[in-house]
Amino acid sequence: MSYGSPAAGPGVPAPVCARHPDRVSYVACQRCGRPACPECQRPAPVGFHCVDCVRELAAPATRTAYGATARPGGRPVVTLSLIAACVLVYVLQWAIPAGTVYQEFAYATLLTGVEPWRMLTAAFLHAQSFVLHIVVNMYTLWIFGQALEPLLGRARFLAVYLISAVGGSVGFFLLTPPNLGGVVGASGAVFGLFGAMFVVMRHRGGDHRQLLILIAVNVALGFFIPQIAWQAHLGGLVTGALTTAAIVYAPRGRSRTAFQIGGLAAVAVLLAAATLLRVSALGIGPGGA
Repeated sequence: MSYGSPAAGPGVPAPVCARHPDRVSYVACQRCGRPACPECQRPAPVGFHCVDCVRELAAPATRTAYGATARPGGRPVVTLSLIAACVLVYVLQWAIPAGTVYQEFAYATLLTGVEPWRMLTAAFLHAQSFVLHIVVNMYTLWIFGQALEPLLGRARFLAVYLISAVGGSVGFFLLTPPNLGGVVGASGAVFGLFGAMFVVMRHRGGDHRQLLILIAVNVALGFFIPQIAWQAHLGGLVTGALTTAAIVYAPRGRSRTAFQIGGLAAVAVLLAAATLLRVSALGIGPGGA
């Protein structure tokens, strides 16, 4: 609790309530520092707030540059939830009989036409034999997520992440032979966050050279390290950039949200159309070989 100083002598006025100047008060608001009489004091986690500060804190939240609800000091709930989901699935991969989770939810190109949902679920699985797979992906998700989620907003950030996850699978499907084995991992979605951060930094005028180097190094690793699906990385990177561009470059105004939703939907439709065309060309749909 903050207290004002009593009058030191003649000519030094006693502090008075900001709303009731006829009332002397030596108790100050913890937020604005103005004296507040008992009628204008409201309990706070520490000391008291004045009624004006209480009203200001209760006012509707402001918006970020991209139309999201600004939550000063808020936790990146979506980022933490995605990490928790991936960790939970990883635990289940070990807890459930060997290979069951992998067999049910991993993505394989030959299953695209009959079980397309695997293009998303595979992003929540990770290689059991290589623990760094999930550690590196979750660490990167945390670093980029806590920066992007407050800017884009929870719903927009989640949309970018999930569509990028599918985009990674689509990239793998389009750029590999149809008979390759299953793939798992959040790398496609994480590369989508790389693309998202690049677009945001370009739009905000930030120095993105270090980010470009980071992206280039990670893309290059996919060509030199075995069992890394660079095709999924590339697909996720491009998808993340496109979906984020649809968000940050949407015109301001009442229709901005509609433009953003339309842009995200357009990217999703593009991914679906590319997938269906290749499924048809390869004849691996429900009625194919």
